[in-house]
Amino acid sequence: MNEYGTLHETNGRYALRFERFFPHNPEDVFRVITNPSSFTQWYPFATGEMDLRLGGKIAFDDGEGTTYVATITELEKPYLFGFREVDDLINISLQGEDKGCRMTFIHTFNDDSWAVNTAAGRHRCLDVLDQIVNGQPIEWHDNSTELRKIYSEAFQ
Repeated sequence: MNEYGTLHETNGRYALRFERFFPHNPEDVFRVITNPSSFTQWYPFATGEMDLRLGGKIAFDDGEGTTYVATITELEKPYLFGFREVDDLINISLQGEDKGCRMTFIHTFNDDSWAVNTAAGRHRCLDVLDQIVNGQPIEWHDNSTELRKIYSEAFQ
């Protein structure tokens, strides 16, 4: 069972925090997270264009005419990967644990009116990342409504 995300508020900004355990070492998980072709499979709107270096760019296209780039703000192989996507910050950290590693995924943003929808979306994306890391076929579950209800109740 994958853990649900939590919402935190600090200095007028909000952070969604998710943790996932993978039965793989940090090096293998980091490689999947930062590989442009797998990144496009689990991260929304990613185009596969990624300059994997501090200050490097990641390209996005929402398919509706909006394109933008994120800037890599943290890169410490195989433990930290972070980037600024417009005003949002994404920080992914990996820590060796038992016979695998624990990933902490934090999405920091300004407008909490999107927290429930964002949490449901991130949850689904991380479920797909879990499938990719574990070598399973990718299946996007039709659970958005259920997740929005769970997060709506959790964030009240």
